[in-house]
Amino acid sequence: MNRPANVDVLLQPRPPSPLQEIRDDRFERHGVRLLLKRDDLVHPVLPGNKWRKLAPNLRAAVAAGHGRIVTFGGAYSNHLRATAAAGRLLGLQTVGVVRGEELAGRPLNDSLARCAEDGMRLHFVSRSDYRRKAEPPTLARLLAGAGCPEAYLVPEGGSNALAVRGCAELGRELRGAADVVAAACGTGGTLAGVAAGLAPGQRALGVPVLAGGFLGPEIRSLQDLAFGGPAGEWSLAEDFHHGGYGRVPAPLEAFAADFEERHGLPVERIYVAKLLWALAALARSGAFPAGTALAAVVTGRPQAPPARSPGH
Repeated sequence: MNRPANVDVLLQPRPPSPLQEIRDDRFERHGVRLLLKRDDLVHPVLPGNKWRKLAPNLRAAVAAGHGRIVTFGGAYSNHLRATAAAGRLLGLQTVGVVRGEELAGRPLNDSLARCAEDGMRLHFVSRSDYRRKAEPPTLARLLAGAGCPEAYLVPEGGSNALAVRGCAELGRELRGAADVVAAACGTGGTLAGVAAGLAPGQRALGVPVLAGGFLGPEIRSLQDLAFGGPAGEWSLAEDFHHGGYGRVPAPLEAFAADFEERHGLPVERIYVAKLLWALAALARSGAFPAGTALAAVVTGRPQAPPARSPGH
């Protein structure tokens, strides 16, 4: 396979993303220092954990000569958007298997429209099949139906052993910088890696953005795959999903807008806003002892809507 010239540029090691201290009275009044790990700045196209998860998989796909990547996600999946963008930059075909066959006949939302504009072919499947995609017979049928049984497979959310080891580098960048490192969680891969990369005495805190309480076993399983067993100290704060994935009720929107105004920083709503809300609430409740240095990982940035062609 002839690799496009920009493959090495896109996948080269990145310098550590900035660590920025924020003066915010909602934390300072409780003796907590808030630092933001600006992983939204780690790559111009694939920010934050999307770059850390996808880059190792993209390297593996290119090295093995794959010209097509297939992955999974819902209608508002940040992971699908990132995979589509990476495929466009690398000259790789991408296929997104999307939860919800009823969406096939509807106009694409902004998230899926951006995927399509970046060249991703979207294949909509039933929700029941999507739930069973980890079962080998169902997975084989879904891949065959999408016309890509031989493509390089990246799981939902990008979380596999390669991705978790990629996120461990994020933890290593934060060694000695904070007592607690917090990240929003979708599939758990970021937290699994961050916890493994931290130094003894540091701990990772995950804020799930989905309801259901299923992430603990998922994180343990990912660490088994990536490291052969448990790695690092971590815990979950599971009461801050605000009703489920993609839900941004008015109080959360107001909180995010206020944070942006106070600090002049863009706040991504699906993950980062829930993380910051949770940390403010936990600080208020006394969950962090006075003197705690708390690093919040900014895993992404708000997405601009896709460009619209005339008459679209």
